[in-house]
Amino acid sequence: METAKRVLIVEDDMPIADLLRMHLQDEGYQVTHCADGAHGLAQVRTGGWDALILDIMLPGVDGLEICRQARAMTTYTPIIITSARSSEVHRILGLELGADDYLPKPFSVLELVARVKALLRRADAMARSQRNEGGALELNGVRVDPLTRQAHVHGSALDLTPREFDLLYFFIKHPEKVFSRLDLLNQVWGYQHDGYEHTVNTHINRLRAKIEADPADPVRILTVWGKGYRYASAPGPEA
Repeated sequence: METAKRVLIVEDDMPIADLLRMHLQDEGYQVTHCADGAHGLAQVRTGGWDALILDIMLPGVDGLEICRQARAMTTYTPIIITSARSSEVHRILGLELGADDYLPKPFSVLELVARVKALLRRADAMARSQRNEGGALELNGVRVDPLTRQAHVHGSALDLTPREFDLLYFFIKHPEKVFSRLDLLNQVWGYQHDGYEHTVNTHINRLRAKIEADPADPVRILTVWGKGYRYASAPGPEA
């Protein structure tokens, strides 16, 4: 029998938390709720979660800090941020810190549950794909191993977040193919929501800082103006 997925809700609004817990439990998930940021962060650090639902405005530690610390951990966990702060700035900040999705309050509980299910399906599919493909790939001085989830550039280990690894691995699997930001959101993040493309730019910039000798003049992840990005199979001028 398959083990129930574990979902952590960090939310200080009890009516919202109770509704989320009820609907997620109805879907078969094992749900834990924390009403403040410090308790929530302690739970995140214990590990073993399949998804996190974080409110931004929390007593003590806020949801953005919990998100940041979760993304510094070695295991990738899907994260959805919710908040009454519906401004573009807070949405972008949450996504830049590594959140997978953002829902402003008030939101539909059924929509949030649907997004949790979609993110979990995507995470499972990517994990199965990487296990089935196995074998390390090496291209243009960069080596990635989907089984160990380790990456090296010219033999030197890279310190990548789980999402940065997924993005780099996807690029190396599809050398020279041009992907728009929406393509990458769909293929790597697992959703297509207008307005989220900014997080792709952020991850591209961070990857370049780690794998390029000169991030301002990249030889691996190249910008194809007006179209998107491609991973060059060998150093050389941009096509």
